Amino acid sequence: MKNFRSGFVSIVGRTNVGKSTLINALIGEKIAITTNKPQTTRTAIKAIVNRENSQMIFIDTPGIHKPKTKLGTTMNNTAWGSVTDGDVILFLIEATSDKIGKGDSLIIEKLKQAKNVILIINKIDLVKKEKLLELISLYSKELDFKAVIPISALKGENVENILDEIEKHLPVGPAYYNIDEYTDQTEKMLAEEIIREKILKLLDQEVPHGVYVEIEKMQDRKTSKKEDICDIEATIYVLRKTHKPIIIGKDGAMLKRIGTYARQDIEKMLQTKVNLKIWVKIKEDWQNMNSIIKKFENE
Repeated sequence: MKNFRSGFVSIVGRTNVGKSTLINALIGEKIAITTNKPQTTRTAIKAIVNRENSQMIFIDTPGIHKPKTKLGTTMNNTAWGSVTDGDVILFLIEATSDKIGKGDSLIIEKLKQAKNVILIINKIDLVKKEKLLELISLYSKELDFKAVIPISALKGENVENILDEIEKHLPVGPAYYNIDEYTDQTEKMLAEEIIREKILKLLDQEVPHGVYVEIEKMQDRKTSKKEDICDIEATIYVLRKTHKPIIIGKDGAMLKRIGTYARQDIEKMLQTKVNLKIWVKIKEDWQNMNSIIKKFENE
């Protein structure tokens, strides 16, 4: 198609500003897990938006933070590597910010080397218009943005405006993915993340960040009544012995809740019944094990 546009769009920002919520809103599908805890996203997740005259490949990156483990360093490297990559960069900040913090200042310095940077101000439903105008003025003095778009990712407000603005700055080129694709994540990877999301939402801060989920089996079959079902066997790895009983809960109640909520979401994703079995095992210091960290490296 003549004048068809395509390209890569990086979403960057500090941890917990709403990048994953935004990407889900842009795609219209749940491909990135969302919680109110920092450092939820661990890898660069690609999501695809197909429009009549364009294809946009979004990259949701881990939040930029101060790393304490090899995993944290890998997440930061992934995030920083995406700051200047991409045909368009969405720099996401919170409307509730009072000043440009150290994290955002570091990102802005990197963005000075990038082209086509759009400032996205999220959570506008939490502030008054005067505060928003002050924030726009503050950040616009630091960088010459192609556009500034205030949004509420959670409510889907002004999200379509982002797509319109991105399309203006994409180069003319072919579609990189089939029009029915919306992510590069496999069903196995998505299912692992769904289980981890439930742990993050149901448990306190310390335990979830020491969790790593691995699916060992994911197999379709027919039941005795000839109904489709997917058997999934997953292991939740924790860092410490004290974490295991917390994940399992009294009489297995917490693990059952995690499994029930995860199964419901996985069934929606796969559009089939799911038989989910979950085990909990201890793997001390996995966050510094190269064999596991490779899974989170940006290829």
